[in-house]
Amino acid sequence: MSTKSPSDDEMAPSDSRASSESVNADRSATTDGSVDATAASSGTGLDSNVAGALAYLLGPITGIALYVLEPDDEFVRFHAVQSIAVFGGFFVLSIVLSVVFGALSLIPGIGWIIGIVLGLGSFLLAPIGLVVWAFLMYKAYNNERYAVPVVGRYAERYATES
Repeated sequence: MSTKSPSDDEMAPSDSRASSESVNADRSATTDGSVDATAASSGTGLDSNVAGALAYLLGPITGIALYVLEPDDEFVRFHAVQSIAVFGGFFVLSIVLSVVFGALSLIPGIGWIIGIVLGLGSFLLAPIGLVVWAFLMYKAYNNERYAVPVVGRYAERYATES
């Protein structure tokens, strides 16, 4: 038999909510005054670190979606903008290399040699993109605001704009 009274059962849910709120409040501030990204949930209902990692999932597509859906979460917006810039850049670079490769292959003599070199560069773009993609998702999931050189400062600027 249980020794709990009905009043204990009625109070249990509110006590657990209060304790989880205090845990979240304790997790939200770190010793250096920064905010822990896992403590705040985003506008999508996801933790900020999960939403930040998902910003990289489909490159510019999820980057744009999360940038629009997260007007208040700077952590998610930073990773969304960085995803748009980095993987949008990879996409544009692959198209440019393909067009230049095709045009140079039409030049008699030396064109095919230059085309082969550019083709190798285009061929290496996919595995490099895969490594960058996995690395940035890992960093975002671990609540790190890793800024890719050159692109990161623009991402920082656009993440803070509303």
